[in-house]
Amino acid sequence: MTAATESRPQEGFPKPATKLKRHLGPVGLLFTAIGSIIGSGWLFGAYNASQIAGPAAIFSWLIAGLMVLMIGLCYAELGPMFPISGGVVRYPHLVWGSFASYSLGFITWVSSAAVPAIEVMGALTYATKYAPFTIAQRVDNTTVHTLTPWGIVVAVVLMAVFVAINYYGVRLFAQINNVLVWWKLFIILLVIATFLIMAFGTTQMGTLNNFTSLGFAPSGTAAIFTCIATAGITFSFLGFRQGIELAGETSNPKRNIPFAIIGSVGITAVIYALLQVAFTMGIPEHVLQSSGSWSHLSFTNDFGPLAALATTGGLAWLAYLLYADAIISPTDTGLIYTTIAARVSYAQGRNGNAPQWLARTNKHGVPHWSLFLTFLVGLVMFLPFPSWQQLVGFITSATVLSFGSGPLVVAALRRQMGGRVRPFRLPGGHTIPLIAFYCANLIVFWGGWGTNSKMFITILLGYLVLVLFQFTGDRRSKPKLDFKAGAAWLLPWLVMVGFQSWLMDPASHPRLFWWAFLTNAAITVVVFVLALNSHLPLAKVQQYIDDAEEESREEEGEELAI
Repeated sequence: MTAATESRPQEGFPKPATKLKRHLGPVGLLFTAIGSIIGSGWLFGAYNASQIAGPAAIFSWLIAGLMVLMIGLCYAELGPMFPISGGVVRYPHLVWGSFASYSLGFITWVSSAAVPAIEVMGALTYATKYAPFTIAQRVDNTTVHTLTPWGIVVAVVLMAVFVAINYYGVRLFAQINNVLVWWKLFIILLVIATFLIMAFGTTQMGTLNNFTSLGFAPSGTAAIFTCIATAGITFSFLGFRQGIELAGETSNPKRNIPFAIIGSVGITAVIYALLQVAFTMGIPEHVLQSSGSWSHLSFTNDFGPLAALATTGGLAWLAYLLYADAIISPTDTGLIYTTIAARVSYAQGRNGNAPQWLARTNKHGVPHWSLFLTFLVGLVMFLPFPSWQQLVGFITSATVLSFGSGPLVVAALRRQMGGRVRPFRLPGGHTIPLIAFYCANLIVFWGGWGTNSKMFITILLGYLVLVLFQFTGDRRSKPKLDFKAGAAWLLPWLVMVGFQSWLMDPASHPRLFWWAFLTNAAITVVVFVLALNSHLPLAKVQQYIDDAEEESREEEGEELAI
């Protein structure tokens, strides 16, 4: 650490007692991202998207994949430059300091800690076929499955298993995950192939007529966009972040990080689009006609839509495989996100924005106290969001909002350090970062005020926690907030996004929907300019970068490549 940093410990990154270990190779990192992407989202997403947008939902998957890829490309540039774990939280710290990184880090951490809970709920929804883990209820004219007392007990046990596996290190985690990802890929491709073969070759399932019989886009073009945020589509892609969050634990960051981000989004976008086509064609015509519309599509004994569709089409063997996979896929993703959420709180501790004990690691190189805290927060999520459908929108808006800082960091560092070596450099100057930031704002808006209001309440609670943290304990050991640099763009961004979400809510004011493309463009440009002009002085940015690079160098030389 530089002398300047030693003389001002409150401004640098606290030094951890032990180091993370670089045990993830290219396949391990790619499979971690793919395994996180293919979770409970594919088990519910095609069905939810069909109810909202009809057959036109195929465009929702493709558009969402492209939008998420734009955001992911920005992190593909940042990751190899700064291969440190918890990067989504720590990159803003490099440019704008503690207040910005805490603000984005808190909502990132809460949304990450919520994912194991939603994956457990997804698994138990399908498993209700065998035991009373959930009960069906009507909420806002939609059937949701909420946990029963017995379901809550099993959910807690599963969450504890995630923690136990993670406690013994990223090597064990990756070995288990690699096997599970091969299984998940096999099952989803088997489902796609079987539904398509049955649709073309038998009369038990649907045909190409399903794309037009009740209208291709029965709810209009706007529904194609709104279901990107509300049907679990964007949620199904968010696992690309694992290539960033585990950057400090991969053997060759310059190669592995872009490979994992671009590869995972590209592969799963194609798979999801094919699944939507297969689901649409696989619905028997009598089921579709009896529903009367795509919005009222339902199946008898619907514990899980894909399994129900397989049963309706006479594919009992496939239904049983799906019920088995409905336990394996979500629990694998829950396992991964337990790893990731712990790295986010680890990063907060490293930044000095949270108690430093969160950055302590055990002899296996795992931030164990962060793991335990993630477990407790995940349990709390079962209370306000007792069903998969109610939690998915919150996670989507919160995560995408936090991802929005990545494009701004790329642009700011190019302005301040344009000559710095970038192992992976995006072409086109600020074009892709600006488009990526615009995409993030649109996805948050499409989530609707009902969801986003909960997100902004969570952010306000986070600021209360920050105040308590700042005025308790030894204040001399805590970093300066760098409030001016962070607040100059962050607070206007949050206010404008929140006000727009309330004023132009798609559900309450559908006539304003298309105007939101213009208002989001204006918000994007204004905040982009503010962020580029409110960064920390170059000397302080360099200091923070020096600290991050020293940490990365300390972690080099560990065991490689699973």
